[in-house]
Amino acid sequence: MPAEVSAGHDDSPEGGLRKVARVVLLDPEDRILLLHGHEPDDPADDWWFTPGGGLEGEETREEAALRELAEETGITEVELGPVLWRRTCSFPFAGRRWDQDEWYYLARTTVTATRATALTELERRSVAGARWWTCQELSQAHETVYPTRLAELLRSLLDEGPPAGPVTLDTEIV
Repeated sequence: MPAEVSAGHDDSPEGGLRKVARVVLLDPEDRILLLHGHEPDDPADDWWFTPGGGLEGEETREEAALRELAEETGITEVELGPVLWRRTCSFPFAGRRWDQDEWYYLARTTVTATRATALTELERRSVAGARWWTCQELSQAHETVYPTRLAELLRSLLDEGPPAGPVTLDTEIV
């Protein structure tokens, strides 16, 4: 589940949760952008995940979401919307356990070309690219995707619009 981390930016308090901002980025065709990650030493151990990463210094979650999106995709022309979902997760990655408090922001863009511009050394070893997915493609995917209910969540978002307030997703422990 892992290249969900922007390693090198481990600012989690001792024994606490790492604060993470993620982006549910939709294009004009309502496709969602996902990054393809894998264990640094085992490309066969792979998954798809939304852009995002840990907060740096005193930045807000909104600032982190936009910075991470720019670093991981090169996309800066976005309209950042509300927080859709929140979840707590814990997973092994790159030889350690990551405990995170993730907030997922809705964002829209007309830009569909992606180019990573500022990956950390660990991200360079564990992110294999990006892809735009339709909701149907995501629903039919046999690949691992995080959060695990993303296809269902995306369908609800597209059918009903953003929730009135952030929805708390089930905790995921891998």
